[in-house]
Amino acid sequence: MLGLYLHIPFCQAICSYCNFNRGLFDGPLKGRYVEALIREIREAGDGRPADTIFFGGGTPSLLEPVEVATLIRACDEAYRLGDSVEITLETNPESASLEKLTAFREAGINRLSFGVQSFEPGELARLGRIHSAERAEQAIRDARRAGFDNVSLDLMLWLPGQSLESWQRTVNRAVAVAPDHLSLYLLELYPNAPLKEAMARAAAIPASGLAAADYAQVSDDLAADMYLAGLAALDAAGFHQYEISNVSRPGRESRHNLKYWQSGNWRGFGCGAHSTDRGRRWHTVSGTTDYVDRVGAGVSVQVDVRTLTDTERVQEALFTGLRLSAGVDEGNFLSRFGVEPWSRYGGALAPHLATGHLWRAGGAFGLTREGMLVANEILAIFV
Repeated sequence: MLGLYLHIPFCQAICSYCNFNRGLFDGPLKGRYVEALIREIREAGDGRPADTIFFGGGTPSLLEPVEVATLIRACDEAYRLGDSVEITLETNPESASLEKLTAFREAGINRLSFGVQSFEPGELARLGRIHSAERAEQAIRDARRAGFDNVSLDLMLWLPGQSLESWQRTVNRAVAVAPDHLSLYLLELYPNAPLKEAMARAAAIPASGLAAADYAQVSDDLAADMYLAGLAALDAAGFHQYEISNVSRPGRESRHNLKYWQSGNWRGFGCGAHSTDRGRRWHTVSGTTDYVDRVGAGVSVQVDVRTLTDTERVQEALFTGLRLSAGVDEGNFLSRFGVEPWSRYGGALAPHLATGHLWRAGGAFGLTREGMLVANEILAIFV
């Protein structure tokens, strides 16, 4: 079945590390944007069944619940949503009151993904996050009171000034609020990110007012220790790792994100959203105003439309499938793509069996947890 992704590009504040397609909140523009999004969904709809919707951003929780309900209804009219549809809303703690969360639940949202990132005050400040650790904890309690039984948290490691001890405190506080799912992301520093510039100033200019120790880049070895220690703590707390960066309670894996890793089909709506459907790939124009104007004028918002080659589809399926702890099932892969993956790529993969970075058993193969630390090196085989 299809997955539907709806991009909401508005934020109350811009985080110092963020490189996503987003901008500061603009009420009138938001209203026009939601109208354009509804129109795009309706015009693209073909009545096919869809079983996941993901509101990403940006900060989708800046939408009003009535807007969310209208967008869900548009998806249901354009596609066929089953009774078991998973509908996720990315949510920032500072915009998550009990009243609003209750209204989101009534609007049809049944899964929340909170952008917590850290429970350490200094780390939150350096990231430009405007919520406190206590506010994040309260938001999760409010989500439970609002009736949500599927709650995910995003956490970040490899942060400047982060220590193994501070990371362990963050993981422990995350476990204490009892989420159903966690995503553990390594910080990526983009060339023009304010955080990267602050790190450079702290190192080069003693009088900058920025403490060099607080903005020092964490070593690769320490980041690896953080990753392994965090996963060990989550193992002990009853979570299971199902993807390089994701753990969950049984049955609470992100069904929408699994479509990306299992080479499924998804349609993306809104500025900068990406789609892959039946071997075709495209994305929409990235500018928010440009997107709204094009939809209003009846002009296509799709750009870079292309058909994937058979080789690209095979390589991407292996690249993404090996991110999963379950690895790649060789029989299923052969049935789906007409290719025996180990016959074609085993020569390049075999050395990683010897190093303990790869396992192969029961007609499947995948990365070990230690192999996930060097996943980029191994997955480069398929690029």
